Amino acid sequence: MKEKVALITGSTRGIGKAIALMMANMGFKIIINGASTNKLSGDYKSELEDIYGELFEEFFLFIQADISKAEDRSKIVKKIKDKYNRIDVLVNNAGIAPPIRKDILEASVESFEKLIKINLQGPYFLTRDIANWMITLKDEILNYQPYIVNISSVSSFASSPDRGEYCISKAGITMMTKLYAHRLAEFDIPVFEIQPGIIKTGMTEPVQEKYTNLIKEGITPLKQWGLPKDVAKAVKAIVSGLMPYSTGDIIHIDGGFHLKRF
Repeated sequence: MKEKVALITGSTRGIGKAIALMMANMGFKIIINGASTNKLSGDYKSELEDIYGELFEEFFLFIQADISKAEDRSKIVKKIKDKYNRIDVLVNNAGIAPPIRKDILEASVESFEKLIKINLQGPYFLTRDIANWMITLKDEILNYQPYIVNISSVSSFASSPDRGEYCISKAGITMMTKLYAHRLAEFDIPVFEIQPGIIKTGMTEPVQEKYTNLIKEGITPLKQWGLPKDVAKAVKAIVSGLMPYSTGDIIHIDGGFHLKRF
């Protein structure tokens, strides 16, 4: 693993950070990305030092970039090439919730466009750029096995009319996963989707009481909150090669929310 490189977008906190630390513990060199953060916190760096040791700064790269912008996506690829000259795993995790929840009968064009650009358009074209690089690396690196993992949400299939733009962006990720899994199969580049449910993160903090009550009432068969590390463990299973005859699959990390029940 020591030569392998993983890019996790939106990894300065929450699910993305849990995935980044999990992959660091696996021995990957990691690229941490965030749009609003211009430097990593001291605590984050301390965690990386605990994993990698004194030379920890050789094993990670932080890139402040907004994946919704073409020039920032190009910057990400260039910086990874300059430092490591390879990429083994892309985890498309970056995403935002609507700043204000509004009924779809009152929703704004501006909010819709912003979420689509960050949650769907950005990952779609970043994947295009990284996938083309992975195809090239197939001919350059012996026993090279790359992976692409998209983090979506149960909102890709569960309707929430007060945040329609979010649901549509995540539904788009599901089709994006199918498209890239289909297209990249000939190059043996598997593409997976992980659909988290109610996960305890900063995004769900404003509605924590609401979701806690819903969990108690049985909205999920497993009556407990999900944690960022639960999603990270699913990524670990994928990139460890434990599903060699799979691509385009959806992995539900949602306490059974997706089950149709009587």
